[in-house]
Amino acid sequence: MKLLERVLNPREIRRRLGLNQEQFWTQIGVTQSGGSRYESGRNIPTPIAMLLAVWASGKIDDSDLAQARKAIGRPAVVLAYEYFK
Repeated sequence: MKLLERVLNPREIRRRLGLNQEQFWTQIGVTQSGGSRYESGRNIPTPIAMLLAVWASGKIDDSDLAQARKAIGRPAVVLAYEYFK
């Protein structure tokens, strides 16, 4: 297992936060069904993985994600893609 995979286990992060899939994944602009696929082993696209890693590290929080969604009128993952490209 790669280091990033150990650090970035979305199912483990979600369960530690006590959130269901819809609550967890919609915060970063991913549908519940998309999040379920990622938790089942499908590769997480780089922008989503980067946003999830930054969010899980505590460098940004839920209010940051909400502000980003409001500011750009799109899910926060779009902001992450634009930031990291």
